[in-house]
Amino acid sequence: MNIENIEAFVYINHYGSFNKAAEVLFISQPTVSARIQSLERELDSVLFDRLGKQVSLTDKGRQFLPYAQQILQTFQKGKHQLQSKARILHELKIGSTVSVSNYLLPQLLTHLKQKYPHMLFKVTTEPTDVLIEKLKAKEIDVAFIRKVMNPAFQSYLFYEDPISLYVYEGHPLAKAGHASILDIQFEPLVFFECGSLDWMRLQRVFKSLEQPPQIVYQVDNLETAKKLVVQKAGISFLPALSVQDEVNAGRLIPISISETAGISLRTSLIALNGENAEYITALLEHESSGSEID
Repeated sequence: MNIENIEAFVYINHYGSFNKAAEVLFISQPTVSARIQSLERELDSVLFDRLGKQVSLTDKGRQFLPYAQQILQTFQKGKHQLQSKARILHELKIGSTVSVSNYLLPQLLTHLKQKYPHMLFKVTTEPTDVLIEKLKAKEIDVAFIRKVMNPAFQSYLFYEDPISLYVYEGHPLAKAGHASILDIQFEPLVFFECGSLDWMRLQRVFKSLEQPPQIVYQVDNLETAKKLVVQKAGISFLPALSVQDEVNAGRLIPISISETAGISLRTSLIALNGENAEYITALLEHESSGSEID
């Protein structure tokens, strides 16, 4: 019997929806449906009554539920026990997105090393969805990700990085330091896309225009976006943390645009519920202490 099929069954009953269970498990709704169909074939029983988007347990489903819950709980306890035994003492495994690894982690790791001098810190850099799976599997202890809602995690807003327009040295907008979104309609735009809700807000501003800005480069790497602007290939909306060195050196100039004010890239610190509280507290204390991010 496949444990993932039982997990899908328990989650659907808990959330009352195939779609919600799929969202929480970070899989597609068709995958959830396929898992239930497989379980029903194996048990030779229909487990759910389906009325449109509403689902409820059949009599057979209600009979099976306590056994499924016990199987899932026993499996999770056994998995946790094995992974706990396998852990290296005094090791903290941290997951982070690329931008956090590049611009936040160096100083944070230095802070943690000062606080825990005998601890080994291991960093894994992956996209948010991969980090969530690794955290669920206890392959990492804490993670810095884009905002996510999941009842299995404790989540804290860690850092808000304002997104602004940046132009290269000598650009016509550089002297003014501010502009309207209409002023950049015909400017070649380097668009950094990381797939977060924060960037979707920026895209909605573009779509509200009769003539949206001309995107000539769409990239998924901040360093690539920065270098294209420095080389005068276009202008770009970028998070402030990633361009500190270039702004200080005068190679990039921030431009204030009222229509995009308040848009920021949000980083959350997450861990499984009830775990690694000491290290989360240490990280949050460091961030709230007002320490400058170099």
